[in-house]
Amino acid sequence: MNNFYKDAKEFAIANIEPYAKETDNNGEFPKVIFEKIKNAGYLSLLIPKEFGGKGLTLVEHESVCRAFSEYSSSVGLCYMMHNVGLVTILDHGSDKLKKEICEAIVDNKKMLALAYSESGTGTNFMNTTEITVDYQKDFAIFNGKKSMVTSGNYADYYVTLVPYKTTGETEQWLFPLDSNGLIFAENTWNGLGMRSNVSCEMHMNNLKLDYHYRIGAEGKGNEQAQSPVPFFINGLAAVYSGLSQAILDEAVNHTTNRKYPDGKSLSDIETVQLHLAEIFKNTKASILLSKNAAESFVNGEEDAFLNIVSARAFSCDKVIENARLGMRLGGGKAYNCHGNMERFLRDSLAGQVMAPGLDFLNILTGQLLTNK
Repeated sequence: MNNFYKDAKEFAIANIEPYAKETDNNGEFPKVIFEKIKNAGYLSLLIPKEFGGKGLTLVEHESVCRAFSEYSSSVGLCYMMHNVGLVTILDHGSDKLKKEICEAIVDNKKMLALAYSESGTGTNFMNTTEITVDYQKDFAIFNGKKSMVTSGNYADYYVTLVPYKTTGETEQWLFPLDSNGLIFAENTWNGLGMRSNVSCEMHMNNLKLDYHYRIGAEGKGNEQAQSPVPFFINGLAAVYSGLSQAILDEAVNHTTNRKYPDGKSLSDIETVQLHLAEIFKNTKASILLSKNAAESFVNGEEDAFLNIVSARAFSCDKVIENARLGMRLGGGKAYNCHGNMERFLRDSLAGQVMAPGLDFLNILTGQLLTNK
């Protein structure tokens, strides 16, 4: 039986919930929370046992991302990005690089992040145009920038997609945080929601790295970027399913405790009950789709990727509807930022624009169904 959701939820109640609202208000990375996540060993969830990790799968990844996101979707998102970066190294890194990074995570509690997106290409990650690479005999020199880098200036390593010598081809490199010439423009992040993930710009100014930090074979970035996709897309489904659960809990708590002078609660009103029922159905369906998608992938089922894509599309669509209804139930209290519903509303809106976007996911679902 998978107890990782239960354990991660208990951890989140004690170590994420107390700090979530403050870090969102301040728009700062939740350093205190991630120190606790590191000390609890969650960063090594997917690391093979031979490297000192737990050797677990997409099922546990989904469980932990969802549990964390019930108390801070920013924390769930940043944690998810770490695991996606790690899967990239495990799948494609050289034996030497793989061993080095696994030891850094297990022994020194280092953290990973992704640096794919660019302002000029949006969600089309493979069309990297804002970076130049000067390939020398023993090293490469990088110049340019990435946008929306989650955990910017806090993660210790950044899996980065860069252009290769051949037009249209890419490579993946691992940029250590302490690299000379790697600069984070933290003032570029002013997100409507997900404020604590500090997705700022990452600049490379004559950043010099030897080929030890190139991930896998040269010029194979487009192919390599596919393998962690299930962890990325299913992870996002888990994040927004967790956020839906948070909205449901907040709505139930508010409507049952909001009393009228005659002693009746807001939840005694039938219209309120209808809205609560809608939020409940959306939430439970999102969770079941997300869990089922992860299980189908681990079991090697033929329609696993279809399940993953549809779970992500459904969860990020329904979480917005849940937050809208939650704000109606919260009324003036929620609008005046009492409680958490206003934060949940802002966080929910990210799902429709965060790559891969909602429209693309729905089109992809249709194509997968019809084998186009």
